[in-house]
Amino acid sequence: MNHYIDLKLLPDPEFAATQLMSALFAKLHRGLHDLRRDDVGISFPAVKAGTLGLGDCLRLHGTAEALDKLMTLNWLTGMRDHVQVGTLNAVPAGTKYRTVSRVQVDSNPERARRRLIKRHGISEEEARQRIPGSAAKRCSDPYVIVRSNSTGQPFHLFIRHGPLLDAPRPGTFNGYGLSSTTTIPWF
Repeated sequence: MNHYIDLKLLPDPEFAATQLMSALFAKLHRGLHDLRRDDVGISFPAVKAGTLGLGDCLRLHGTAEALDKLMTLNWLTGMRDHVQVGTLNAVPAGTKYRTVSRVQVDSNPERARRRLIKRHGISEEEARQRIPGSAAKRCSDPYVIVRSNSTGQPFHLFIRHGPLLDAPRPGTFNGYGLSSTTTIPWF
């Protein structure tokens, strides 16, 4: 985890930065999946607290070899006009570390009721009593909108940047380049 590449979104009058970041994130997910990589992490260094967007920069973290392999795969097809790809750089000395993880929120009480009915064979009325309409959880973390490969439905993938740490924690990343335990350098 000693190198990084910045992918900076270019301004576009037709597409919002949030829409472009969602598209870039989806492309990266497919690239990581195709390569079966679990040693590339991501962060969003331009994220601002209190906003729902992740900013205009997606940073890839990994070894030089892992990032080279990812970048030789043609995963940026269709995004090259919208992204400025930075060069492979070494992580600066004396950096802090943090986790960048997915936050799963069940924000749809109707879906939760249907699941309850199906799994426990209860009536719709009983499901409404157990899960009232106000039970929807809200999340204030920034997110990207991705499409489920299994259902084709879009969903919000909430991303949380954890607290700053003095030392790295090694490990692996999921197919989105996220981990609740493995850290990335933060600078």
